[in-house]
Amino acid sequence: MPTAGPPGMLSPFYRKHRKEPRLDRRAVIFDMDGVLVDSYSAHFAAWQRLGAQLGRSISEAEFASVFGRRNREIIQRFWGDLVPEGDVAAWSDRKESMYREILLKDFLAMDGVGELLDALKAAGFALAIGSSGPPENIEAVLDGLGRQRFFDAVTGGLEVAHGKPDPEVFLLTARKLGLPPHRCAVIEDSVHGLEAARRAGAVPIALAGTAPHDRLAEWADLVVDSLRELSPRRIADLIDRTPPLTKP
Repeated sequence: MPTAGPPGMLSPFYRKHRKEPRLDRRAVIFDMDGVLVDSYSAHFAAWQRLGAQLGRSISEAEFASVFGRRNREIIQRFWGDLVPEGDVAAWSDRKESMYREILLKDFLAMDGVGELLDALKAAGFALAIGSSGPPENIEAVLDGLGRQRFFDAVTGGLEVAHGKPDPEVFLLTARKLGLPPHRCAVIEDSVHGLEAARRAGAVPIALAGTAPHDRLAEWADLVVDSLRELSPRRIADLIDRTPPLTKP
């Protein structure tokens, strides 16, 4: 069996057998929440339920300020840094269980996502997910979309040591795809996610909805209001004009 390395690192087996980066291919890495699935309300409701159980109210403004961050960071923001380690993990698991229950009762795929995925696949793009969510959430969304085997690579929050805006999740996903980051477009709806994509050297595309246009435009090469505004040709043009990230 291949041996696993530290979180966010590729195992020796994977490094040996992975494909070398190819410059003739392109990829699109999708954030999950707010890009593949309209999960904002389900996440907010789950955090509100958890807060009610633990005696703390959580406003939508508070939630919006941390949407897209890892649960550990959100718990530290809402309850402070003194929460015992065991409680952080237990609270996170409880919140995610409530989230999946809420989400699957009324699954809402983002408008146009099925058509865009099909068009990109037909055009020869590699497809991937780079999410802060746990594997159970990713599996639930793939089931809801009916595309369990559609993606060439999937990276979840448990695989990385640092959450967005750190670029680790997108760097790891690009390596899994065997592509340099500048050959990958990243579709994100959060400022943290777009910053992570930019810092990775990928092509950041913003889907408006959970953050103001002007905030998204600070990090994105393109801001759209709907996935229906995107096409394989439009994404390919953005990728093809993006040079590799140069290190200072």
